[in-house]
Amino acid sequence: MQLSREQIESYRRDGYLFLPAMLSAEEIAGFHAALPALFSQDTPRRILETDGVTVRSHYGAHADDSRYGALVRDARMLQPARQLIGDAVYAYQFKINSKLAFSGECWAWHQDFIYWQREDGVPMPHMTTVAVFLDEVNEFNGPLVLVPGSHAAGVIDVESRAAKPAAYADSPDWVASLTADIKYSVPQATVAMLAAANGLVAPKGPRGSLLFFHPNLVHASAANISPFDRIVALATYNSVQNLPLHGDRRPDFLCSRDFAPLESLPACPTDHHRHLAEA
Repeated sequence: MQLSREQIESYRRDGYLFLPAMLSAEEIAGFHAALPALFSQDTPRRILETDGVTVRSHYGAHADDSRYGALVRDARMLQPARQLIGDAVYAYQFKINSKLAFSGECWAWHQDFIYWQREDGVPMPHMTTVAVFLDEVNEFNGPLVLVPGSHAAGVIDVESRAAKPAAYADSPDWVASLTADIKYSVPQATVAMLAAANGLVAPKGPRGSLLFFHPNLVHASAANISPFDRIVALATYNSVQNLPLHGDRRPDFLCSRDFAPLESLPACPTDHHRHLAEA
């Protein structure tokens, strides 16, 4: 799948591009079928909310689950990522953010690239993230809120939070980047200034929708107080010429060391996903 010139220009201007209902209900059902096994694994790749029970995120499923491995190579995601970055790409990071009904906590205002730059040494923001809606995202279940055009400000220099939250005291230091009280949050005054100039948007849509966004786009999401889950899979692609300089600080599931360029699967891989679901 190729983006049009207008779509690319929109992404360059606004820092995001929303494509509703790109994946079929059958494909999404296959991805959902993998979640119970992934979320039940007691592994560092699984991050819990502060209650110590609810799954907040799971990292690296594309490495050992064939369904998610196929997803990061799906032409509907990979080909647009190549266009937006302007280069061959590899899967830098893959995560599933669960934000479950009544218990999913917030993600504070932040930019993604500052983590990848400071923690992993990625030189430039020649990256893009694709959020795949595994559930309907609506106004009630904590949609991603974006400040359009805020990526143009570059990396906003903020001080890191000094310590991990108490609920994660026994966890590795890198967990501080993955909790509700995140390590590098954009100050409220800065968010207010950017929002006054550019407004706010919250892309909402059905399962199977795709949201591409720039790594310097300022964004956040509120807690999910609704009875509706909001599970989103996020694939971050990086240029093969933009490799992390100190990728040994964090585990592979946060900063991949597999720099092989990804090759696309067919643009309409329904049969492929059906085969994987039945395997």
